[in-house]
Amino acid sequence: MVEQEGAPAPRDGLGGPRADFAHRWAAAISSTVMADLPRPRLEEILAGFTDELLAALDHDGPTAPVLRVGRGLVEHGLVSATTLEHTITFVGAHLPTAFDLPAGRTGRLMAVLGALAAGFADGLRVHTLDQQEKSAQHALVTTRTAESAVRASEAKFRAVFHSTAVAISVTSLDGEVIDCNEAMLAMVGFSADQLVGTTAGELLHPDDRLVLRRGAQQLAAGLGEHVRTEVRLMHADGESVPALVAMSLVRDDLGEPAYYVTMLESLDEVRALQAQLLRQSLNDVQTGLANRQQFVGWLENAVGSRGPATLGLVVFDVDGFRVVNDAFGHEVGNRVLSGVANQLRTVFEGVGHVARTGPDEFGVLIRDPVDVATVVTLAEEAVDLLAEPVWVGDDGVGVSASVGIVVAPARGADAAELLRCVDMTVRWAKDDGKAQWALYDRERDRRDRQRMRLAASISGGLEQGDFRVDYEPVYSPMDRSLLAVEAKLRWDHPTEGLLDPQDLVSLSTSTGMVVRLGKWAMEQACHHAGQWYAEFGERAPLLTMDLTARQCQEPELVAEVRRVLRESGLPAARLQLELGEQLPALITDEQAEELTYLAEHGVRLVLDQVGGGNIPVDRLRRFPLSGMKFQGAPVAGLADGANRFDEAAAVALLTWAGKLGVPLYAAGITSEDAVSRLVELGVTGVQGPVFGEGLLTADEVARILGKS
Repeated sequence: MVEQEGAPAPRDGLGGPRADFAHRWAAAISSTVMADLPRPRLEEILAGFTDELLAALDHDGPTAPVLRVGRGLVEHGLVSATTLEHTITFVGAHLPTAFDLPAGRTGRLMAVLGALAAGFADGLRVHTLDQQEKSAQHALVTTRTAESAVRASEAKFRAVFHSTAVAISVTSLDGEVIDCNEAMLAMVGFSADQLVGTTAGELLHPDDRLVLRRGAQQLAAGLGEHVRTEVRLMHADGESVPALVAMSLVRDDLGEPAYYVTMLESLDEVRALQAQLLRQSLNDVQTGLANRQQFVGWLENAVGSRGPATLGLVVFDVDGFRVVNDAFGHEVGNRVLSGVANQLRTVFEGVGHVARTGPDEFGVLIRDPVDVATVVTLAEEAVDLLAEPVWVGDDGVGVSASVGIVVAPARGADAAELLRCVDMTVRWAKDDGKAQWALYDRERDRRDRQRMRLAASISGGLEQGDFRVDYEPVYSPMDRSLLAVEAKLRWDHPTEGLLDPQDLVSLSTSTGMVVRLGKWAMEQACHHAGQWYAEFGERAPLLTMDLTARQCQEPELVAEVRRVLRESGLPAARLQLELGEQLPALITDEQAEELTYLAEHGVRLVLDQVGGGNIPVDRLRRFPLSGMKFQGAPVAGLADGANRFDEAAAVALLTWAGKLGVPLYAAGITSEDAVSRLVELGVTGVQGPVFGEGLLTADEVARILGKS
């Protein structure tokens, strides 16, 4: 609203004729308004204008206030001619009647409307001039900004032109050199005075001039934005310089060709860099030997049709290298590895190609070795040299290596298969005690791969229901009554037949499946034993089964055993867990406490496979044993035909065990004589082939119990 000094006060409140008139005026012009004015704000402005118009109609004085109303319309963005037209029409038709003005004021009304139009025209003129001035200022700022950007761009180009290591030349359309940078001068060996003004063709080898001329013609014809090609430049000393050329055509503001910019890079430097990168990609930085990538390349080349007739593949895997790193740090570890590399160079120089094929692994490829014995001799010599210490202060750090050796026909062989074979052979050397070599054995490889496939498929067999639990009966030697049954996990493999998973313990342990198998076997066996106990009560046999050191490492062992017993309905006292002879020495004090907890809640613990070895008696004291079980040498020593040394050892061992005051058991019994001798020595439970039944299914155990 336009405020004036001495303007009359509003004639009514928000709800009177003034507000109503402003509301209708806004409706009359709203479709013509281009300004972003909310409707309430528009009505507020028009209500102020209404007061001005009514004041002018009441008096016959100057119409200057009305002029301000016209200018106010423009100031508030109501600049459309249509808006003015609708305003004059509406005000002229409705202002007198809306406020009951006398009929004699019609002439004054015309003057007011004329002043309104004049004020609008004057305001529009001022508004137009302001807009023109702003446009001119904006155009000036834009022009100056563009000019500044051009100057900055030119400055950047000049900076790049002079400082870059890439050779750059600027030539006219007819091939004359207009400008060039220092890198260009250094590439061709000329000074700026010698080069500027000459034609570009004079710098090119005669055989390459046509190539560059055709490229320039393509750019001029608009057939591309740049041309890339290889040419030979003529150096000032007469030698040719191979170069990679990238030429572009620069056009003027009208789009017409102006000049050429050519960038050149010496291919001598590029190729030297490529060769260096290739060397780095194929060699080990630490030892200077070839790396695994290059070693594999050697091997793939050796098995080709033009390769040697035979090859020897030797891999050295440093034993326990992590111990060196952990004890002395990686810097010393790197020194040791460099020493290993030097020793291998010494042994195999001129005989084979040496490479570092892994973090602590080295490979040697021998083409056409004399024979297997020669390769073995070289490997033994290398192992002996590796034992020589690397001195770190007062510490002599030495290493050993497990060595895999493969000697095989080369032509037509598969490189990946040879690498697999030598890796397998290295593993044999480690498994057999480390610090030694092993020679590839195809039959052993076949057996191991078969075992690995079986171990890897345990999970699938378990899911498909190929596993089951059978039972070996344990009898009283006095009346042959059934005392217990030992659970034996069996694998009814669809192609291999009935397998004993014990044969795969080491592999299934490495894959983690041994824990899952043990858990499944315990659930099945306890379920069967729970059914026997529910049906036959105290006549049901004890359930006895192995507990491995790996199972003892499970943090939830106690909770898992108690859950299985609870769900199967088998009393804890009816479960007997057999602990391997070496288990007490393999588990921690915390794990021993968990076994003690199980024993205190009724589960029986039996020391199994007691064969006369070094039993850790101090550890045994911590276990509340419910019995000891003997098999192997002590049982065989009591059979007919045993020599007197074995018999004496067996008698001494069982006599000592009898003094512990726990039940004694024996397994693997093959003769009745052995049964009689075992009874004399206090054994109360026996099992083995002498009883003839073999393993029983759960249903067969139930039938035996039903008949007894």
